[in-house]
Amino acid sequence: MKFNETKFSGVYLITLNPYLDERGFFARNFCKQEMAKHGLHSDFVQCNISYNRKKGTVRGLHYQIAPHEEVKIVTCIRGCIFDVVVDVRKNSSTYGQWLNVELSAENHHALYIPAGLAHGFQTQTDDAEVFYWMGNYYEPSAARGIRWNDPNLGIAWPESCTLISDKDQSFPEFFS
Repeated sequence: MKFNETKFSGVYLITLNPYLDERGFFARNFCKQEMAKHGLHSDFVQCNISYNRKKGTVRGLHYQIAPHEEVKIVTCIRGCIFDVVVDVRKNSSTYGQWLNVELSAENHHALYIPAGLAHGFQTQTDDAEVFYWMGNYYEPSAARGIRWNDPNLGIAWPESCTLISDKDQSFPEFFS
């Protein structure tokens, strides 16, 4: 596993080192020792899967407030997604900024997202599946969100939004 820090402090793009042979490949996608070696959270309490039928589906931008903040590792196990994080850490030099990475079943990348960042994605293919490792339990009273199309953030979603939940549509703008 290779850990490449992004322009956001604590956010890492994780690249797998697959072992290839005639059967396909084998790779570790999580290793507690590797996480500890990089000073990253490694106590994950639940895993989630998101199945998305249609290209252009947007989920997010979600986060939880203290003391229920979530650390996540996100990977796309079928299809492809445009994965986005927004820095909501008020003391961060990248506060209010966003970054994106492409996660796909083909590139086998994962994104490590520390607490204090909002997360969302847009599917680039039909039938996309996203797998999440979660560092904290979901707590409805701590759940928050930012509107996916907040003009103050200006996220450059690559596709027209074909499907988004009413809940995600109702989130406030970040700087409102």
